[in-house]
Amino acid sequence: MQIYLDYSATTPTRPEAINMIQAVLTQGWGNPSSIHEWGQTAATILEQARMQVASLINAPAESIVFTSGGTEANNLAIMGVARLYNKPQHIIISSVEHPAVSETAKLLETWGWQVTRLSVDGKGRVNPLDLKAALQDNTVLISIIYGQSEVGTVQPIEELSKIARTAGVLFHTDAVQAAGRLPIYLNKLSVDLLSLSSHKIYGPQGAGALYIRPGVELVPLLSGGGQEMRSRSGTQAVPIIAGFGVAAELAAQELALETPRLIELRDRLFSQLAEVDGLMPTGDLIQRLPHHISFCLENADGQKLSGKTIVRQMNLAGIGISAGSACHSGKLIPSPILSAMGYSKGAAMGGIRITLGRYTTQADVDWVAMVLKQIMSRIENPIALAVN
Repeated sequence: MQIYLDYSATTPTRPEAINMIQAVLTQGWGNPSSIHEWGQTAATILEQARMQVASLINAPAESIVFTSGGTEANNLAIMGVARLYNKPQHIIISSVEHPAVSETAKLLETWGWQVTRLSVDGKGRVNPLDLKAALQDNTVLISIIYGQSEVGTVQPIEELSKIARTAGVLFHTDAVQAAGRLPIYLNKLSVDLLSLSSHKIYGPQGAGALYIRPGVELVPLLSGGGQEMRSRSGTQAVPIIAGFGVAAELAAQELALETPRLIELRDRLFSQLAEVDGLMPTGDLIQRLPHHISFCLENADGQKLSGKTIVRQMNLAGIGISAGSACHSGKLIPSPILSAMGYSKGAAMGGIRITLGRYTTQADVDWVAMVLKQIMSRIENPIALAVN
């Protein structure tokens, strides 16, 4: 039995999106910047996708700029604001950001920018009062992740963005993990910039988008022909973007049924593993992404026992999960996210993440719980771990 439970890393491209990609590759392959029939056919496909993606987050179509993925969207948001200024200013991020944000902030620091990293509580949540206290006269941008990919915690984005709006500071959120899983109404939030990724919502890899609130100015990362409303140059990958659009439209249509289904499966798995010795749930169990389950190993030491140990054992059983964030899973170092939440160095090397998706069934969840229990029951036996 093969069970994939790493949907926060990537999702399988759904058949409807694949069909659209194939159709555009054969029938809509023109350059959307060209004014002839072939170009205008491609341009129509592109704008249809823009409307579909915008509808997923309840935003106007003209606010969507297509990118190559969530990482580029995050970079465009942060660097696009930073490059507006001739002198270094001040930005605020959380201590639990995705590397696409945290590493970009580090780069700004090498340029003389001041970066404040807000601490989080043991559940990974930012205190809005800390954001208020961190504001300075030269603060120009706040970037707080919507839903944390490693521990599943959802931040109080509505409250945080209101604080930014009141202070006259731009607010960005990385919503890559939240979009398509939680309802997002940008017409009700005080968010100026929001990042999306196609392959997290069953669209193809290689496409993403940045929502830019009308009236917000950014300096482009790329110089060129000014495609994507002069915010992102380069001929658009129309087939991939078209697949993204289909995935976004279907995600919006299925949200009302799929989100509660995932929550039920998530809570069922948490319940079945609640009494397992050696497993500690991580993240906020209530303010949480609907598809996300995470733990750390109480006895992890980063050598004989780590999150990767469990991932390997589960993989031998035909089950795909990840050791904390997929972006760090290749390096045996303490998780920056768990460290920021107050976990010890050993525990921070023992994070595991199980993320559910549209193909996950109750039978899958029950089987995974049984297998993980068996692995944990023999985890203290060195012979059982010798395969690692």
